Amino acid sequence: MTEYKSITLADREWMQPLIDMSGFQSEEYNFNFCYIWKDSFDYRVARLGDRMLLGAYHYKTPSFLYPPGSGDAAPAIRAMMEDAKAGGYTLSFHTVLAEQVKELEMLFPGAFDFVPLTDYFDYVYDAQSLITLRGKKLHSKRNHINRFKEINPDWTYEAITPENMPEVIAMSEEWCRVNECHSTQTGHDEACAVHRALTDFFSLGMDGGLVRTGGRVVAFSMGERLNADTYLVHIEKAFSEVQGAYTIINQEFAARHCEGYLYINREDDSGQPGLRKAKLSYRPVFQVEKYAAKYLAD
Repeated sequence: MTEYKSITLADREWMQPLIDMSGFQSEEYNFNFCYIWKDSFDYRVARLGDRMLLGAYHYKTPSFLYPPGSGDAAPAIRAMMEDAKAGGYTLSFHTVLAEQVKELEMLFPGAFDFVPLTDYFDYVYDAQSLITLRGKKLHSKRNHINRFKEINPDWTYEAITPENMPEVIAMSEEWCRVNECHSTQTGHDEACAVHRALTDFFSLGMDGGLVRTGGRVVAFSMGERLNADTYLVHIEKAFSEVQGAYTIINQEFAARHCEGYLYINREDDSGQPGLRKAKLSYRPVFQVEKYAAKYLAD
């Protein structure tokens, strides 16, 4: 059987090149995403030739990412089928993109059942739209920012540095207390991922920025390049009682880090109605469709 292991920072050296070979638009195809969520989903990884195999073991049976890399995917998938058979479980993929559905059907006709995962479709935006907020449809966003600046004339934006990171961590912990993160499994998992992202931020090489009012950190964001034309925003937090804080960190971060990209991927809404409404309000140009795929065993 294929031997899987927990992800470490050292694995970036071989994982990211295999991910980059595919150039997929989804948040899951990014080393830092896999790393910061590794404890929440019990991610384990293996290499088979020029394919990366990633399993989530927090389910009753493991579920896998469609393997990125180069060359024919069939040998890697056949090996995963054999592993599943030997392990007494049915092979299932938790993330299969639309183009991969076609590939799986071509390689293994009628062998998989596909179910759309609409709660986990990524929201993708025109980069210039989020940077400028131009147009009638985003007029309310400009109003939110103007109101924020009017109420907080001393506001500032700054990059996340080793010097201000303790304040960012303190703000994140306060945000969790206010929003009762640990009262649900979903909230707890996200809190763990955010904590790992902040703890290992500088080793992960991400971009980060924060907004202050009255000297207090009220919002922060972090992200990085996903592929040649898309920037990925991993985390964005703001105190909701600070009117316009979410809107200004969104625009300020985009303006500083997303020039030169066509798109900004702001990840999924995990089925949360409030988050879905907020993401739709920024007028995504498309969503990255994702499917679960279950092998219809012999």
